[in-house]
Amino acid sequence: MSRTALLFALSVILPALMVSAGRPTRNPFIVKGKVYCDTCRAGFETSATTYIPGAKVRVECKDRKSMQLVYSKEGTTDSTGTYSILVTEDHEDQLCDAMLVSSPQHGCATASPGRDRARVILTGYNGMASNNRFVNAMGFTKERALSGCAEVLKQYQEDDE
Repeated sequence: MSRTALLFALSVILPALMVSAGRPTRNPFIVKGKVYCDTCRAGFETSATTYIPGAKVRVECKDRKSMQLVYSKEGTTDSTGTYSILVTEDHEDQLCDAMLVSSPQHGCATASPGRDRARVILTGYNGMASNNRFVNAMGFTKERALSGCAEVLKQYQEDDE
């Protein structure tokens, strides 16, 4: 290959490829998950858990090296506490998380520690056949546990033995 052809490839083709890497994907990703209210203050979903309609969730992606925010998009849960956020770009080597933003339920509006965000992989270069990305459920904690929660939690203790 001649030097001219090599210089052409490096100066024209390579930048064009880099620009196209940031363009929308043909098949967008759909980030799906549920938002719940931890009615028993258990730290996890129980049989007494309720799901929150109207909760706000955000998908954020950060550059892996600088940790600078490069993408952010919000969504809202439906009547079943389920959200679907359409992400049209491939975030190949970025760190992406779904995270709780807010709950419309005044008595259940404090994000549960450790259950307030979940990692999501938003690239087509990982062997996954589907563009649906299912995220672990995230939850808010009720200010006061409902009556009857002692019985609910006792069920989980019996299962451990």
